Amino acid sequence: MLTKYLLAPYKDGGRGPAAFDCWGLCIAVRHEVFGLPLLPELGGVGRSKPRECTQAYRMLSQVMEVCEPEPGAIAAVFRGELCIHVGVVINADDRLAVLETNPGAGARWLRISDFNATYLKVVYYRDQRIPEQAGRRCLRNPQD
Repeated sequence: MLTKYLLAPYKDGGRGPAAFDCWGLCIAVRHEVFGLPLLPELGGVGRSKPRECTQAYRMLSQVMEVCEPEPGAIAAVFRGELCIHVGVVINADDRLAVLETNPGAGARWLRISDFNATYLKVVYYRDQRIPEQAGRRCLRNPQD
């Protein structure tokens, strides 16, 4: 089910389906895999624009709530007050993991503990208006 995302190359500003940046990957997986509402594409955000990313984060965090990691949640990575990266929580091999993409590694998934250890500060968010069941679908094997 996640194979197409894992094989897609990283591209700054990429919103799919051929290539993704971290935000593009989040919005596609949340919508296509978990059936969650599409989040805005935020065309001006990208790896090279941390201030724009942070402004977009602040806008979106008003309609989201902090949560523990759960399938479909966004993992927001911070350096100081700047939001510099995002991933999306999935269930991989019956464990929670974060699916992310970046220029160096491309798309990959890391167990929650490994993702948290990779970055200094990670905050997880879920939609405030989403029915509880929508965000709890499980994926058995991310390569399917």
